[in-house]
Amino acid sequence: MNAPIDLSMKTDEVLRVELEVFRRQHRDLDEAIHALAEKGTGDQLTMQRLKKQKLRLKDIIARIDDRLTPDIIA
Repeated sequence: MNAPIDLSMKTDEVLRVELEVFRRQHRDLDEAIHALAEKGTGDQLTMQRLKKQKLRLKDIIARIDDRLTPDIIA
């Protein structure tokens, strides 16, 4: 997950599928973070690692979303 993702060679269909996968992973991480916080069983290192992973996914999602729906200035 640390490797940069090259979006230039992928078709829109592939990007849409990947986008849904990344969104699902992002939601799963969010649920895991909330569950650990509620139970109080998560140590700070684990919480920090999960939050960084979630942030990386958010960045990837934003890049794919920008590629699929380009910003058109009128």
